[in-house]
Amino acid sequence: MSKFSLMLLLLFTVAVTNAQKGIKERIKVYSKAIEGNLANDPAEREVTVYMPPSYQAQPDKRYPVLYMLHGFTDSDSQWFGWEKHWINLHEVIDAALSEGQTKEMIVVMPNAYNRFKGSMYSSSATIGDWETFVARELVNYIDANYRTIAEPASRGLAGHSMGGYGTIRLGMKYPEVWSAIYLLSPCCMDGPLLTVDPEFAKSVEAITTVGQLDAANFFEIATLASAAAWAPNPEKPPLYLDLPFEDGKVLPEIAAKFSANRTLYVIDQYIHNLKKLNAIGMDAGRQDYGISGATQKLHELLESYDIPHFYESYQGDHLNRIAERIRTKMLPFFSEHLVFE
Repeated sequence: MSKFSLMLLLLFTVAVTNAQKGIKERIKVYSKAIEGNLANDPAEREVTVYMPPSYQAQPDKRYPVLYMLHGFTDSDSQWFGWEKHWINLHEVIDAALSEGQTKEMIVVMPNAYNRFKGSMYSSSATIGDWETFVARELVNYIDANYRTIAEPASRGLAGHSMGGYGTIRLGMKYPEVWSAIYLLSPCCMDGPLLTVDPEFAKSVEAITTVGQLDAANFFEIATLASAAAWAPNPEKPPLYLDLPFEDGKVLPEIAAKFSANRTLYVIDQYIHNLKKLNAIGMDAGRQDYGISGATQKLHELLESYDIPHFYESYQGDHLNRIAERIRTKMLPFFSEHLVFE
Protein backbone atom coordinates (compact mmCIF):
# COMPACT_ATOMS: atom_id res chain seq x y z
CA MET A 1 0.00 0.00 0.00
CA SER A 2 1.38 3.42 -0.99
CA LYS A 3 1.81 6.20 1.54
CA PHE A 4 -0.93 8.13 -0.24
CA SER A 5 -3.38 5.22 -0.01
CA LEU A 6 -2.49 4.69 3.63
CA MET A 7 -3.15 8.37 4.37
CA LEU A 8 -6.56 8.18 2.64
CA LEU A 9 -7.43 5.09 4.68
CA LEU A 10 -6.48 6.82 7.90
CA LEU A 11 -8.51 9.90 6.99
CA PHE A 12 -11.50 7.73 6.14
CA THR A 13 -11.20 5.86 9.44
CA VAL A 14 -11.07 9.13 11.39
CA ALA A 15 -14.07 10.47 9.48
CA VAL A 16 -16.12 7.32 10.17
CA THR A 17 -15.13 7.39 13.85
CA ASN A 18 -16.13 11.04 14.21
CA ALA A 19 -19.39 10.41 12.32
CA GLN A 20 -20.41 7.89 14.97
CA LYS A 21 -20.20 10.38 17.82
CA GLY A 22 -23.09 12.52 18.94
CA ILE A 23 -22.87 15.92 20.57
CA LYS A 24 -24.29 17.12 23.86
CA GLU A 25 -25.09 20.40 25.49
CA ARG A 26 -26.15 21.39 28.98
CA ILE A 27 -28.97 23.91 29.07
CA LYS A 28 -31.25 25.43 31.70
CA VAL A 29 -35.03 25.16 31.65
CA TYR A 30 -37.15 27.30 33.94
CA SER A 31 -39.98 25.47 35.68
CA LYS A 32 -43.10 27.23 36.91
CA ALA A 33 -44.09 23.90 38.46
CA ILE A 34 -41.01 23.79 40.70
CA GLU A 35 -41.05 27.53 41.42
CA GLY A 36 -41.86 28.42 45.02
CA ASN A 37 -41.00 25.05 46.55
CA LEU A 38 -40.53 25.21 50.32
CA ALA A 39 -37.06 23.66 50.12
CA ASN A 40 -35.97 26.73 48.14
CA ASP A 41 -34.42 24.66 45.35
CA PRO A 42 -33.91 26.61 42.12
CA ALA A 43 -36.76 26.54 39.62
CA GLU A 44 -34.23 26.86 36.79
CA ARG A 45 -33.09 23.27 36.19
CA GLU A 46 -30.04 21.99 34.35
CA VAL A 47 -30.79 19.59 31.51
CA THR A 48 -28.37 17.66 29.32
CA VAL A 49 -29.43 17.09 25.71
CA TYR A 50 -27.66 14.51 23.53
CA MET A 51 -28.04 14.94 19.77
CA PRO A 52 -27.14 12.03 17.48
CA PRO A 53 -24.31 12.09 14.93
CA SER A 54 -26.44 13.20 11.97
CA TYR A 55 -28.19 16.01 13.84
CA GLN A 56 -25.95 18.84 12.60
CA ALA A 57 -25.31 17.37 9.15
CA GLN A 58 -28.99 16.82 8.30
CA PRO A 59 -30.81 20.01 9.36
CA ASP A 60 -34.19 18.85 8.02
CA LYS A 61 -34.26 15.54 9.85
CA ARG A 62 -36.39 15.02 12.95
CA TYR A 63 -35.82 12.50 15.72
CA PRO A 64 -37.64 10.59 18.45
CA VAL A 65 -36.77 11.63 22.01
CA LEU A 66 -35.82 9.43 24.93
CA TYR A 67 -36.23 11.09 28.32
CA MET A 68 -33.78 9.49 30.72
CA LEU A 69 -34.04 9.83 34.52
CA HIS A 70 -30.97 9.39 36.75
CA GLY A 71 -30.86 7.84 40.20
CA PHE A 72 -30.72 9.13 43.76
CA THR A 73 -27.66 11.26 44.69
CA ASP A 74 -26.77 11.38 40.96
CA SER A 75 -27.16 14.17 38.40
CA ASP A 76 -27.27 14.69 34.65
CA SER A 77 -23.79 16.15 34.91
CA GLN A 78 -22.43 12.90 36.31
CA TRP A 79 -24.33 10.63 33.96
CA PHE A 80 -23.29 12.48 30.82
CA GLY A 81 -19.61 12.73 31.63
CA TRP A 82 -19.46 16.40 32.56
CA GLU A 83 -18.05 14.97 35.81
CA LYS A 84 -16.22 11.69 36.37
CA HIS A 85 -18.74 9.01 37.38
CA TRP A 86 -19.39 5.28 37.23
CA ILE A 87 -21.17 5.73 33.89
CA ASN A 88 -20.82 7.99 30.85
CA LEU A 89 -24.11 7.85 28.98
CA HIS A 90 -22.76 9.85 26.05
CA GLU A 91 -20.15 7.16 25.38
CA VAL A 92 -22.70 4.39 25.93
CA ILE A 93 -25.07 5.85 23.31
CA ASP A 94 -22.24 6.34 20.82
CA ALA A 95 -21.14 2.74 21.34
CA ALA A 96 -24.70 1.47 20.89
CA LEU A 97 -25.04 3.37 17.61
CA SER A 98 -21.76 1.96 16.31
CA GLU A 99 -22.97 -1.59 17.00
CA GLY A 100 -25.91 -1.15 14.65
CA GLN A 101 -28.81 -2.24 16.86
CA THR A 102 -29.70 1.29 17.97
CA LYS A 103 -31.23 4.02 15.82
CA GLU A 104 -30.45 7.70 16.18
CA MET A 105 -32.53 9.57 18.73
CA ILE A 106 -32.28 12.63 20.95
CA VAL A 107 -31.70 11.78 24.62
CA VAL A 108 -32.68 14.24 27.36
CA MET A 109 -31.82 14.06 31.06
CA PRO A 110 -32.99 16.65 33.62
CA ASN A 111 -31.03 17.25 36.80
CA ALA A 112 -33.23 15.99 39.66
CA TYR A 113 -30.58 16.51 42.35
CA ASN A 114 -32.06 18.82 44.98
CA ARG A 115 -31.60 19.78 48.63
CA PHE A 116 -32.45 16.18 49.60
CA LYS A 117 -30.19 14.71 46.85
CA GLY A 118 -33.12 13.49 44.78
CA SER A 119 -36.66 14.56 43.89
CA MET A 120 -38.13 11.04 43.60
CA TYR A 121 -39.71 12.54 40.42
CA SER A 122 -42.69 13.24 42.66
CA SER A 123 -44.70 16.33 43.54
CA SER A 124 -45.15 18.12 46.86
CA ALA A 125 -45.16 21.62 48.30
CA THR A 126 -41.75 20.90 49.79
CA ILE A 127 -39.87 19.89 46.62
CA GLY A 128 -42.11 21.31 43.89
CA ASP A 129 -44.15 19.64 41.16
CA TRP A 130 -41.58 17.44 39.43
CA GLU A 131 -44.22 15.41 37.61
CA THR A 132 -45.50 18.45 35.74
CA PHE A 133 -41.97 19.66 35.08
CA VAL A 134 -40.83 16.43 33.42
CA ALA A 135 -44.05 15.37 31.70
CA ARG A 136 -45.24 18.78 30.55
CA GLU A 137 -42.79 21.67 30.79
CA LEU A 138 -39.64 19.82 29.78
CA VAL A 139 -41.30 17.92 26.94
CA ASN A 140 -42.82 21.15 25.60
CA TYR A 141 -39.47 22.93 25.82
CA ILE A 142 -37.59 20.19 24.00
CA ASP A 143 -40.23 19.99 21.26
CA ALA A 144 -40.05 23.76 20.81
CA ASN A 145 -36.27 24.01 20.68
CA TYR A 146 -35.02 20.80 19.05
CA ARG A 147 -35.94 18.89 15.90
CA THR A 148 -38.12 16.29 17.53
CA ILE A 149 -40.93 14.16 16.20
CA ALA A 150 -43.41 15.77 18.57
CA GLU A 151 -45.76 12.83 18.97
CA PRO A 152 -46.26 10.39 21.87
CA ALA A 153 -45.40 7.50 19.55
CA SER A 154 -41.92 8.99 19.20
CA ARG A 155 -41.27 9.63 22.89
CA GLY A 156 -39.77 7.19 25.35
CA LEU A 157 -39.11 7.37 29.09
CA ALA A 158 -36.49 5.40 30.99
CA GLY A 159 -34.50 5.57 34.20
CA HIS A 160 -32.22 3.82 36.65
CA SER A 161 -32.96 3.24 40.36
CA MET A 162 -34.83 6.37 41.53
CA GLY A 163 -35.13 7.13 37.83
CA GLY A 164 -36.66 3.69 37.25
CA TYR A 165 -39.20 4.50 39.95
CA GLY A 166 -39.84 7.86 38.28
CA THR A 167 -40.31 6.08 34.96
CA ILE A 168 -43.09 3.79 36.13
CA ARG A 169 -44.65 6.62 38.17
CA LEU A 170 -44.74 9.07 35.25
CA GLY A 171 -45.35 6.37 32.67
CA MET A 172 -48.55 5.16 34.29
CA LYS A 173 -49.78 8.69 35.02
CA TYR A 174 -49.06 10.23 31.60
CA PRO A 175 -49.56 7.62 28.86
CA GLU A 176 -50.59 10.43 26.50
CA VAL A 177 -47.05 11.87 26.66
CA TRP A 178 -44.89 8.82 25.84
CA SER A 179 -45.55 5.47 24.23
CA ALA A 180 -42.73 3.31 25.58
CA ILE A 181 -41.02 3.02 28.98
CA TYR A 182 -38.06 1.03 30.34
CA LEU A 183 -37.12 0.53 34.00
CA LEU A 184 -33.52 -0.24 34.98
CA SER A 185 -33.28 -1.60 38.55
CA PRO A 186 -36.18 0.55 39.78
CA CYS A 187 -36.14 1.41 43.46
CA CYS A 188 -38.86 2.26 45.94
CA MET A 189 -41.70 0.16 44.51
CA ASP A 190 -42.57 -1.74 47.67
CA GLY A 191 -41.56 -2.08 51.32
CA PRO A 192 -44.35 -1.55 53.85
CA LEU A 193 -43.10 0.36 56.85
CA LEU A 194 -44.23 -1.88 59.69
CA THR A 195 -41.24 -1.61 62.00
CA VAL A 196 -38.14 0.56 62.22
CA ASP A 197 -34.77 0.07 63.82
CA PRO A 198 -34.78 2.39 66.86
CA GLU A 199 -31.15 3.44 66.36
CA PHE A 200 -31.74 4.29 62.71
CA ALA A 201 -34.89 6.21 63.58
CA LYS A 202 -32.98 8.12 66.23
CA SER A 203 -30.24 9.09 63.75
CA VAL A 204 -32.78 10.37 61.20
CA GLU A 205 -34.83 12.23 63.79
CA ALA A 206 -31.65 14.00 64.91
CA ILE A 207 -31.40 15.68 61.49
CA THR A 208 -33.45 18.81 61.97
CA THR A 209 -31.59 21.52 60.04
CA VAL A 210 -30.62 22.09 56.42
CA GLY A 211 -26.97 22.21 57.43
CA GLN A 212 -27.10 18.60 58.62
CA LEU A 213 -28.31 17.16 55.30
CA ASP A 214 -24.91 16.93 53.61
CA ALA A 215 -23.49 14.86 56.45
CA ALA A 216 -26.37 12.35 56.42
CA ASN A 217 -25.57 8.84 55.20
CA PHE A 218 -27.30 7.33 52.17
CA PHE A 219 -30.19 5.69 54.03
CA GLU A 220 -30.78 8.70 56.25
CA ILE A 221 -30.96 11.16 53.36
CA ALA A 222 -33.05 8.71 51.29
CA THR A 223 -35.60 8.59 54.10
CA LEU A 224 -35.68 12.37 54.32
CA ALA A 225 -35.96 12.72 50.53
CA SER A 226 -38.90 10.31 50.50
CA ALA A 227 -40.57 12.22 53.31
CA ALA A 228 -40.07 15.54 51.51
CA ALA A 229 -41.68 14.07 48.38
CA TRP A 230 -44.47 12.02 49.95
CA ALA A 231 -45.15 13.49 53.41
CA PRO A 232 -44.64 17.25 53.12
CA ASN A 233 -45.59 19.50 56.00
CA PRO A 234 -45.65 23.26 55.34
CA GLU A 235 -45.89 23.92 59.08
CA LYS A 236 -42.60 22.21 59.99
CA PRO A 237 -39.67 24.37 58.87
CA PRO A 238 -36.89 24.18 57.97
CA LEU A 239 -37.18 20.72 56.35
CA TYR A 240 -40.96 20.88 55.82
CA LEU A 241 -41.65 17.16 56.15
CA ASP A 242 -43.07 14.49 58.40
CA LEU A 243 -41.05 11.39 59.19
CA PRO A 244 -42.92 8.08 59.28
CA PHE A 245 -41.67 7.38 62.78
CA GLU A 246 -41.22 9.17 66.08
CA ASP A 247 -39.20 8.11 69.12
CA GLY A 248 -38.32 4.93 67.28
CA LYS A 249 -41.92 3.91 66.62
CA VAL A 250 -43.76 3.84 63.30
CA LEU A 251 -46.47 6.47 62.80
CA PRO A 252 -49.15 4.60 60.80
CA GLU A 253 -50.73 7.75 59.34
CA ILE A 254 -47.43 8.97 57.85
CA ALA A 255 -46.31 5.46 56.88
CA ALA A 256 -49.55 5.21 54.89
CA LYS A 257 -48.46 8.24 52.84
CA PHE A 258 -45.25 6.39 51.93
CA SER A 259 -47.23 3.29 50.93
CA ALA A 260 -49.53 5.44 48.79
CA ASN A 261 -46.47 6.26 46.66
CA ARG A 262 -45.09 2.72 46.40
CA THR A 263 -45.70 1.46 42.85
CA LEU A 264 -46.80 -2.05 43.72
CA TYR A 265 -49.46 -0.76 46.12
CA VAL A 266 -51.11 1.68 43.71
CA ILE A 267 -50.50 0.27 40.24
CA ASP A 268 -53.92 -1.44 40.10
CA GLN A 269 -55.41 2.04 39.76
CA TYR A 270 -53.40 2.65 36.57
CA ILE A 271 -53.88 -0.57 34.62
CA HIS A 272 -55.95 1.16 31.92
CA ASN A 273 -53.19 3.73 31.47
CA LEU A 274 -50.48 1.08 31.28
CA LYS A 275 -52.46 -0.70 28.58
CA LYS A 276 -52.30 2.49 26.49
CA LEU A 277 -48.50 2.26 26.28
CA ASN A 278 -47.08 0.59 23.19
CA ALA A 279 -44.18 -1.03 25.02
CA ILE A 280 -42.99 -1.64 28.59
CA GLY A 281 -39.57 -3.01 29.47
CA MET A 282 -37.75 -3.67 32.73
CA ASP A 283 -34.77 -5.53 34.11
CA ALA A 284 -32.78 -5.92 37.32
CA GLY A 285 -29.70 -7.79 38.48
CA ARG A 286 -30.28 -10.83 40.66
CA GLN A 287 -27.70 -9.53 43.12
CA ASP A 288 -29.59 -6.23 43.45
CA TYR A 289 -31.30 -7.44 46.59
CA GLY A 290 -34.75 -6.05 47.30
CA ILE A 291 -34.94 -4.29 43.96
CA SER A 292 -34.69 -7.54 42.02
CA GLY A 293 -37.60 -9.04 43.95
CA ALA A 294 -39.78 -5.95 43.54
CA THR A 295 -39.08 -5.84 39.79
CA GLN A 296 -40.10 -9.48 39.48
CA LYS A 297 -43.31 -8.72 41.40
CA LEU A 298 -44.08 -5.92 38.94
CA HIS A 299 -43.47 -8.33 36.07
CA GLU A 300 -45.85 -10.87 37.64
CA LEU A 301 -48.49 -8.23 38.27
CA LEU A 302 -48.38 -7.05 34.65
CA GLU A 303 -48.66 -10.68 33.55
CA SER A 304 -51.75 -11.10 35.72
CA TYR A 305 -53.39 -8.23 33.83
CA ASP A 306 -52.26 -9.59 30.43
CA ILE A 307 -50.16 -6.49 29.75
CA PRO A 308 -47.42 -7.35 27.22
CA HIS A 309 -43.93 -6.36 28.39
CA PHE A 310 -40.27 -7.31 28.35
CA TYR A 311 -38.72 -8.50 31.60
CA GLU A 312 -35.30 -9.95 32.28
CA SER A 313 -33.38 -10.89 35.39
CA TYR A 314 -29.60 -11.11 34.96
CA GLN A 315 -26.40 -11.74 36.89
CA GLY A 316 -25.44 -8.35 38.28
CA ASP A 317 -25.92 -5.83 41.05
CA HIS A 318 -27.29 -2.30 41.20
CA LEU A 319 -24.52 -0.70 39.11
CA ASN A 320 -22.03 -3.08 37.58
CA ARG A 321 -23.85 -3.90 34.33
CA ILE A 322 -26.11 -0.87 33.83
CA ALA A 323 -24.05 0.62 31.00
CA GLU A 324 -24.08 -2.73 29.23
CA ARG A 325 -27.83 -3.13 29.71
CA ILE A 326 -28.47 0.35 28.31
CA ARG A 327 -26.28 -0.39 25.29
CA THR A 328 -27.51 -3.89 24.47
CA LYS A 329 -31.09 -3.94 25.76
CA MET A 330 -32.64 -0.57 26.54
CA LEU A 331 -31.57 1.49 23.52
CA PRO A 332 -32.40 -1.33 21.03
CA PHE A 333 -35.78 -1.64 22.81
CA PHE A 334 -36.62 2.00 22.05
CA SER A 335 -35.21 1.64 18.54
CA GLU A 336 -37.76 -1.11 17.96
CA HIS A 337 -40.76 0.50 19.62
CA LEU A 338 -40.53 4.24 18.91
CA VAL A 339 -41.65 5.74 15.60
CA PHE A 340 -38.84 7.19 13.45
CA GLU A 341 -38.95 9.24 10.26
